[in-house]
Amino acid sequence: MPTAVSVLDLSPISSGSTAGDALRNTLDLARHAEALGLRRYWLAEHHNAGGLACSAPEIVIGQIAATTRSIRVGSGGIMLPNHSPLKVAELFRVLHALFPGRIDLGLGRAPGTDPRTAAVLRRSREAVSADNFPEQLAELTRYLDDDAPPRPGFSGTIRAIPTNVPSPELWLLGSGDSGGAVLAAAHGLGFAFAHYMNPDEAPRVLRRYRETFVPSPRLSEPWAILAVGVICADTDEKAERLAASSELAMVWFRQGIRDRPLPSVEEALAYQYDDVEQRLRVGPGAPFLVGGVARVRERIIALIEATSADEVMVLTHVHDHEARKRSYELVAGALGLPSAPRTTR
Repeated sequence: MPTAVSVLDLSPISSGSTAGDALRNTLDLARHAEALGLRRYWLAEHHNAGGLACSAPEIVIGQIAATTRSIRVGSGGIMLPNHSPLKVAELFRVLHALFPGRIDLGLGRAPGTDPRTAAVLRRSREAVSADNFPEQLAELTRYLDDDAPPRPGFSGTIRAIPTNVPSPELWLLGSGDSGGAVLAAAHGLGFAFAHYMNPDEAPRVLRRYRETFVPSPRLSEPWAILAVGVICADTDEKAERLAASSELAMVWFRQGIRDRPLPSVEEALAYQYDDVEQRLRVGPGAPFLVGGVARVRERIIALIEATSADEVMVLTHVHDHEARKRSYELVAGALGLPSAPRTTR
């Protein structure tokens, strides 16, 4: 069993609802996750995708932390090349000043969008192709760690304000080759791998992270999070029916159709896939782990054994908010969390 279970949330906008509804559902799900005993709640950063309400995770982190008491809240992640390292350090120092000991800063190097939008975010096409993430990370950590005595006048180094705020937990994200894992290991940081995007590489990348990990003041031993797509219901049949929504949404996403809301089960089951869409249904990336409690438990445990992950972070996309909450409840119970209700189904 994993040491911890957590949530990754993209705040999907379901058909028949608004972005405000999606964000209020995020707040409600965070409270539910805390009651279930889940470890942390992370918000993703995506841009120019009208079906998701997750363009500003730093705002939602503060809202969730304010409406919960103990669950860790953070970014999964902030796409660092889209931002100034100084501004990111200031944002997360403010968050950590408000909610000490509860804020995670997960960092990614991907744009979280298409190349055209990335060029707008980064102010030039040249910046999109530049690979200066290690330098940006070093700059960010300098700002987070700088709490030297007050400066005389206007001299001295530039600082992230407010000062004298401990650094949040710092994590690197990865979904492809082992570059992110090696960088996380070299800096003694936690590492989170997106299994739902690249399942085949997960065992190799997490093994490389552990083998090359160097202890640091931030983390004495490696800690690997495996982010997995899961849809769980009371029976396999109910879960498979719920999954029809996310399957159709993923086909649209792979076609570059990103402004449609998450379809209902009825809309998805009535949809007629053409030949191109049928091929996209089995495209790259891992399908969600779909099933009742026994099937989902078996598959998650198999992934943990294959990757030696310390923590499972669950991403669940279903149209109905109550079904989404129920899915997390069943997963928490299946994996033996003390606060979760038990089930033997």
